[in-house]
Amino acid sequence: MKLLENSSFEAINSQLTVETGDAHIIGRIESYSCKMAGDDKHMFKQFCQEGQPHVLEALSPPQTTGISPSRLSKSQSGDEEGPLSDKCSRKTLFYLIATLNESFRPDYDFSAAKSHEFSREPSLNWVINAVNCSLFSAVREDFNALKPHLWDAVDEEICLSECDIYSYNPDLDSDPFGEDGSLWSFNYFFYNKRLKRIVFFTCRSIRSAHGDGTLNDLLCTACHRAMEGVGLEGSWKVTEPWKG
Repeated sequence: MKLLENSSFEAINSQLTVETGDAHIIGRIESYSCKMAGDDKHMFKQFCQEGQPHVLEALSPPQTTGISPSRLSKSQSGDEEGPLSDKCSRKTLFYLIATLNESFRPDYDFSAAKSHEFSREPSLNWVINAVNCSLFSAVREDFNALKPHLWDAVDEEICLSECDIYSYNPDLDSDPFGEDGSLWSFNYFFYNKRLKRIVFFTCRSIRSAHGDGTLNDLLCTACHRAMEGVGLEGSWKVTEPWKG
């Protein structure tokens, strides 16, 4: 997996690391190429020793009340549909795990992650609403100015209408966001098989009074990423929010 440069994401990421008084919001959006090279090929070969690339792996149901697997949308990648919509190919699972490893290295290693820690989300609109609600509840009106830019940038990079969307929902022991003081977090993967690309959107909220040392390290990392970007003011024209 190779991190792809995206100046729009860098600008948005600088706005996704904020203090709200009682909590710190730490978020980022990154784009990765699924074209394998070097270490990825070696890891994929090892990964496939446990099963062939196109074998379907069972996923957990999405964390959505009132939605059954039979009502999930058809897979855009063609890996699965209908009653198998709560599964993905082993190759797709490798892409998700490799994205996590690349995004969180060297602090975390997700090589042992299992398929049941992932879900395929029911619809694009549901994910957009879930993200919007989480961020609006955290930063209120400040998010309204960022929201259209955020979704326009994601759509331009990954073509949202063509994506399968997955989430990572680990148990507490393996959750990198499961430390004391964590209020909420999300980890979404927008996978476009045609483009061979994944956009990864991760965000967390941490209570300000907890884990100051660890939190400072995380904020420094987030700020270092954001400093490579450009400012939002003057670089965007306000447009209508993404409707899905």
